[in-house]
Amino acid sequence: MTNNDILPTDMKGWHKRVLQLTWPIMLSNLSVPLVGAVDTAVVGQLSHPRYMAAVAIGAIIFSSVFWAFGFLRMGTTGFVSQAYGRNNTHQVSLAFLRACSIAIVLGFIIILLQKPIGWLAFSLMDTNAEVTSTAESYYAIRIWSAPATFVNYCILGTLIGLQRMRLALATQLVLNGANILLDLYFVLVLKMDSEGVALSSAISDYLAAGFGLWLLREYIRPVLEQPTTFIKHMLHRKELRAMFSVNINLFIRTLFLTSAFFFFTAQSTQFGTATLAANAILINMLHMLAYGLDGFAHAAEALVGGAYGKRDKQAFSAAVKSSMLWAAIASVMITGLYALFGMSIIRLMTGIEEVISLAESYLPWLIAAPVLAVWSYQYDGIFIGTTQTSTMRNTVGIALVIYVIVALVTVPYWGNHALWASLMLFLVIRGGSLALYYPKLLASMNTRTNP
Repeated sequence: MTNNDILPTDMKGWHKRVLQLTWPIMLSNLSVPLVGAVDTAVVGQLSHPRYMAAVAIGAIIFSSVFWAFGFLRMGTTGFVSQAYGRNNTHQVSLAFLRACSIAIVLGFIIILLQKPIGWLAFSLMDTNAEVTSTAESYYAIRIWSAPATFVNYCILGTLIGLQRMRLALATQLVLNGANILLDLYFVLVLKMDSEGVALSSAISDYLAAGFGLWLLREYIRPVLEQPTTFIKHMLHRKELRAMFSVNINLFIRTLFLTSAFFFFTAQSTQFGTATLAANAILINMLHMLAYGLDGFAHAAEALVGGAYGKRDKQAFSAAVKSSMLWAAIASVMITGLYALFGMSIIRLMTGIEEVISLAESYLPWLIAAPVLAVWSYQYDGIFIGTTQTSTMRNTVGIALVIYVIVALVTVPYWGNHALWASLMLFLVIRGGSLALYYPKLLASMNTRTNP
């Protein structure tokens, strides 16, 4: 595919392109919770509930640790999409292989630090010795997947940047499909309990990484043909500095986001167990809507990044408008679905009437969430595609400070409703502050020079 295929010539073409790029990512995202459901169902067939508890604890630890390295996916998408927009295959290869090199190094650092990381993680878990011991066995196996997991982030970021969303879907299907099949084999056939779940996750990560590297073999070939020359280009000081700057900003931004939801959970504990459980259900539903809207944000990353790399201001604006429009339409649809079926979803997650009643009283905040949150997701996609990550870092930091202050002031008076209102404010400020920076970003295309 050349950059002539990247940029449609009219708005109808842009709408079609956005939808073509969005649906594979949405399907890919839907496959993620399916793996978690299968993990739970498989260990649920074992003789003791400690295996379910151990897998749940292990999954939380790895999702928290690995999520912090999500910058490998986002940063790679930005650099690759811009190089692809310039039709510069050499720069695509450099961006991908630089990211993979960092991913492998970070993965082995995580393995080397597994004992202190494990000690810290398990010290925060209030579980009995039996569950902790089982979870530690799961952790000791799963930690070895870190290099493959991080490489998979780079592969996914590259495929999104290249607008190969169907191949991105294929890699996720390999990852999640292998995970499910190996789960069934190791646990139900070989009787390996929670250690089998950990082993299936680790093996499937390496299988997916191998498959993804094979898909991107044309971008790996140059380093095999001219290793000395290519490595010299990979170590170019200016480009390395730019990559580290982008990734550090994204890492800090992710820590801010993690802190926001940690603060929400910490504040929820003061309202009692039932309210804490109700909030947990609604937060899961908030994450579910993010899965649905992420497809449009990823389409924006790819299309906006391609136009930005080509310095085509008209295409840039068209990509923004089209992806924004479809994301807004999707957000209204999700709001409607939550309004109609929100209580049904809540009842699927729990049968405890007290929790259901409390969740119903706070459900209106979740119904409003899609149309309030969609702008933060979409502007994130725009700024990732243009690698303007310092702005993302700063706006999330500002939004976090305001959110915490407003919550601390209002929660003592209005309780959990104030906490939800503060979280909605956090989402609005994230999107609104990036919207304020957008005109400056658009204007910068008049003076920007290609790297």
